[in-house]
Amino acid sequence: MITKETEHKNYIFQSDRLGFRDWLPSDIEIMSEINADPKVMEFFPAIQSKQETLEFIERMQNQLKAKGFCYFAVDKLDTKEFIGFIGLSEQNFESDFTPCIDIGWRIRVEDWNNGYATEGAKRCLEYAFHDLKIKKINSIAPLINVRSEAVMKKIGMHKIKNFLHPRLHDTPRLQECVLYEIHQNQNQN
Repeated sequence: MITKETEHKNYIFQSDRLGFRDWLPSDIEIMSEINADPKVMEFFPAIQSKQETLEFIERMQNQLKAKGFCYFAVDKLDTKEFIGFIGLSEQNFESDFTPCIDIGWRIRVEDWNNGYATEGAKRCLEYAFHDLKIKKINSIAPLINVRSEAVMKKIGMHKIKNFLHPRLHDTPRLQECVLYEIHQNQNQN
């Protein structure tokens, strides 16, 4: 649960321009706005409500406590401004490659095209492989989400296959997804 006592920004790790941390009460409103932006949520079945955002943040906090990782809240270090999330999360939908650890990102539109997703994802891979000793990371996106697939390639991931996502069967335009993968011993670009 998000409490006021956690309302300070202690970074778990940093990249050149970004700080990665646990979630704070002050993130709820901004993350709700990000999740309600049709442009950000273009490749999801629907925008998310404030309640859904709050439930997501609580899941991430619980996962961080239990596993040492989550989709981290991310700030720009120069301004301390919260811009969205980049990080790792467990995926357990029904598939031949799950359960797996997924790397993902969701950043507010005004911070797109600055290389934050790529920089942040590279740093999260480093944290996963070197600090947490995770052996393999996957990334999943709808086939039509070419921007996310470009980030997957930039961070050194390799395409494994296309698949039909079981949780997207009611959204045909999104159901065909790509699966990318990177292993601990692979060189990152």
